[in-house]
Amino acid sequence: MIRLEHISKTFRVGKNKIEALKDVSLEVNKGEIFGVIGFSGAGKSTLIRCINLLERPTNGKVFVEDRDVLTLNKKDLRKLRRKIGMIFQGYNLLETATVYENIATPLRLEGVSKDEIKQRAEKYLDIVGLTDRRNAFPSQLSGGQKQRVAIARALAHEPEILLSDEATSALDPNTTDAILELLLRVNKELGITIFLITHELNVIQRICDRVAVMENGKVVEQGSVVDVFTRPQQAMTKQFISNEAKFAIPVQLKGELLKTGKLVKLTFLGESSKDPVLATLAKQFDVLPSIIAGGIDQLKDQSVGNLLVHIKGDQSKVETAVKFLHEQDVLVEEVNE
Repeated sequence: MIRLEHISKTFRVGKNKIEALKDVSLEVNKGEIFGVIGFSGAGKSTLIRCINLLERPTNGKVFVEDRDVLTLNKKDLRKLRRKIGMIFQGYNLLETATVYENIATPLRLEGVSKDEIKQRAEKYLDIVGLTDRRNAFPSQLSGGQKQRVAIARALAHEPEILLSDEATSALDPNTTDAILELLLRVNKELGITIFLITHELNVIQRICDRVAVMENGKVVEQGSVVDVFTRPQQAMTKQFISNEAKFAIPVQLKGELLKTGKLVKLTFLGESSKDPVLATLAKQFDVLPSIIAGGIDQLKDQSVGNLLVHIKGDQSKVETAVKFLHEQDVLVEEVNE
C-alpha cells in the first residue's frame, strides 16, 4: 500500500544543513494500522508529510499502491491526494464555519455535487458521533469533538489511506481513548489503511498492528507491536517501552533481595499467561517465589502480563528454577543490579 525506499530529507537553514530523515525504508500493508513513534525532533512529522509530498524527499522513492509518487505530474498528484486523508494535532478547522460546512466546503471546492456532499457529510457525521452538533461552530466544541470533525472531514473524501499527525497529543487521556476507538472503527469498518505518528506509547499499544521507532531521522527498529513491545532490541526502543517505572523499588531493598536470591522480570503472552509457573517453581524446585510488582498492558489484539519476581532459596536450586523459566513460553530477564 505504502512503500518508502531509502528516504532522506535535508533542510537548509541559512548556511546550515539539517538532515531530518536519513535513509528511511518501511512498508505499510493494505488495511493495517502502522505507527511511527519517537521523541520530538526524531523526524516523524517530516516522514509522514513525505507520503503525500507535502514535503518532497531529497533522496529516495515513495510508492503508494505501486505508483512512484515522485514521478507524478500535478494533475495525477492531486488525484492521488484525494485518496489520502490527513488529520493533524491542531485540527485546522474553519472557525467561522459550522461543523457541517467544515466538512462540506472542501468537497464543494473539489466539484462534488450538492446531493453527494449532503450524503457524505451526514454519513460521516454519524460515524464520528456528531450529527447533533452539525450546526455548531468550532469555538463551541471540545478538543475531542474538534478532532472528530477533522476526522469526518478527512473521511468525507472517501480516502483509502488516512495519515494521522500526532492527532491525539493535545487531548486528555479519556478523549484520547475515544479517538483511538474511533480510528479502530474506521480501520475495521471502512477498511482504511492508517499511518500514524506519535510520541505516546499508549497510542501504539492500543491500535497499531506494526510500529517503527525513530531516532535522529533514522528508523532504529520496526516490527509487529507485540514483538517490539516484548523484545525491544535498541536502547531507544527500551526507553519507550521499558517496564523500569513499573518495577521501581528502593535500591536498598533491591540489594537485600539480590543477596537472598534472584530478581527476574517475567513477561507472559497468550497461552503462557494461563500456566501456573510460579506455583510450579515452588513445588518442583523447592524455592520461594514472591511477586514484588506487576501489571498488565493491553495491546491491540492481546494482553501482556509483566511480573517482577524474587526467587529465594538455595543458590543451586534458584539457578535451576531460573533455567526452567527460560525453557518455558515466558520471556525472562534477570535483574542483576
